[in-house]
Amino acid sequence: QVQLVESGGGLVQAGGSLRLSCEASGRTFSSNPTGWFRQAPGKEREFVAAISWSGGSTGYADSVKGRFTISRDNAKNTVFLLMNSLNVEDTAVYYCGARGRVSFSGTEYHAASDYDYWGQGTQVTVSS
Repeated sequence: QVQLVESGGGLVQAGGSLRLSCEASGRTFSSNPTGWFRQAPGKEREFVAAISWSGGSTGYADSVKGRFTISRDNAKNTVFLLMNSLNVEDTAVYYCGARGRVSFSGTEYHAASDYDYWGQGTQVTVSS
């Protein structure tokens, strides 16, 4: 089992930045590909960014490419999401997911169904 706790959300003005953290506890985290997803009111959960277990491969949704950066520090069991140039469309609850199943080296996963563990989410609100 892996327990995930997200933090770093909050209220920010459009154009601002936030850095989200996802801290894991439980079994070894360094072998778990990890992803960030978000869900706005009335909408389905959508993919934001993902990173392979080694950190050597990353992927992004088109809507955040060039603005968001995902990274990980396996020594600290933590994955980060740096969000720059935020706009009101980025307002959502952000969730961290970790994959517990066998994973291919160097692969990041973009579907929510690829993940086995989820955090409780952290709210990000961007004001205009």
